[in-house]
Amino acid sequence: MNAKRNIPIKQRKPWFFQQLINSWFNRLLGAASDRSFSGQEARYASGSTKRDYVWNTAGLAVWGMVFPLLTIVVTQVVGVEQAGRFSLAFVVGLLLMFVANYGVRTFQVSDLEEQHSFADYQLNRFATCLIMLAIGLLYCAIRGYSEEMFTVSMGVYVYKMVDGLADVYEGRLQQVGKLYLAGISLVLRSALVVVIFSLCLLITRNLAVSCVAIAFVALVSFFLVTLPLALLESPKSRKASLACVKDLFVQCFPLFLALFMFNLIDSMPKFAMEGVLSYDNQLYFNAMYFPAQAILLAVQFIYRPQLVRMASLWADRKNRRKFDLMILIVIASALVLTAVMILVMGWIGIPILSFLYGVDFEEFRGLVTIMLIAGGVTAAIDFLYQAITVLRKQRAVMKLYFITFAFSLFIPALLAQYADLAGVVLSYLIIMSILFVLLLSEYLSIRWGFSREKASEATDRLTRWRAERSRLEQKRRRQDHMQDAQRRRDADSDDDDDA
Repeated sequence: MNAKRNIPIKQRKPWFFQQLINSWFNRLLGAASDRSFSGQEARYASGSTKRDYVWNTAGLAVWGMVFPLLTIVVTQVVGVEQAGRFSLAFVVGLLLMFVANYGVRTFQVSDLEEQHSFADYQLNRFATCLIMLAIGLLYCAIRGYSEEMFTVSMGVYVYKMVDGLADVYEGRLQQVGKLYLAGISLVLRSALVVVIFSLCLLITRNLAVSCVAIAFVALVSFFLVTLPLALLESPKSRKASLACVKDLFVQCFPLFLALFMFNLIDSMPKFAMEGVLSYDNQLYFNAMYFPAQAILLAVQFIYRPQLVRMASLWADRKNRRKFDLMILIVIASALVLTAVMILVMGWIGIPILSFLYGVDFEEFRGLVTIMLIAGGVTAAIDFLYQAITVLRKQRAVMKLYFITFAFSLFIPALLAQYADLAGVVLSYLIIMSILFVLLLSEYLSIRWGFSREKASEATDRLTRWRAERSRLEQKRRRQDHMQDAQRRRDADSDDDDDA
């Protein structure tokens, strides 16, 4: 009887993602055992513009889709009323995230000389995140939320707080030329939130539990991916300075205030509905709001790559007419995109909305058109602010935001009481139109001021040229007079010699 031969079993090769995850955790464990993350050798290259663009765009796209996707999931699984509650919590969370971010990201990534250490930025962000959560708790207390709504809100607030906290670490990766890693971090966190929230809601049918789950998964992804990735792939930072942290609060306050005020004004119609209309109206409003925001995103894709060119055109006095032409082109693009979106939504958009949310939006056809027009106006507002910033006059517009905010305190509330959801949508268009008119007037005033300065400078140059020409003419005449006098003296001297 032949003995059975021992045939070695061929081991299956781990999948690519298994290898990647195993390698990442081995790296984390190695850094933890050495008790140093920043001291580890970086493994990922920097300076790949194409890769940076692709992953950053993917990150922003996935992050931007979280709110509408989760709203659709909630509507389909637990109904319109619960979706309205979730929508309101998410709107407040997005607004509070601006408190956590504090407008620091652009300041941080442009700090190439690292006048402020990364530790300064971290300490600043820890403080703003704590302030954000404190404001969130205070808001829930003022609103007198039930235990369920409180849990839903705080779960969403913590998730958005993690977004704000992760932003400073993703900003560090961008600062050292590894923006693609920041994009990967954002894609991973946002995708996990969508997947975990959807699974949890399908299993438990409990919105509050699902909101706590996304807060938890966001924290886990931050501590396992974003935080160590930023520390491992960037140089070690010098220690934080309280004076530098204070300086960050001072330097970034104007940008924070502008961003916060704009988004507060944008959110006021949604706040006006709470307590006046049922929560399902929050869902209807936001479902119409998402296509309108697509216009804003499309316009941003048009003008953001041109901001550097706009700045260079403005710096060259000879090309300022081209700068004005770019302003007209982008505003016209916003108008065209708005018209296209109105046609698309009128054709297939409304049936698609009805299918996705399981709600008949046909009765809201007129309101969708009004919302899209408001979206086009919002896109124009966003671009005008950027143009004014290029002119370095951004501080001049703050009073305009406060004026518009004053209108937003009573217009949505009044129209919500008299015309329900239609009044709220109309109030959104009215408020955005007020801000647009104010910004446009301010821009034209600033631009006219520069033109007058240019004309004044031209007049001054002409005056100086005439004065210089007159001075040279007088000098020439004096020289001619002196030469004539010298010739006469020479002639008189010759006459004396002849005599």
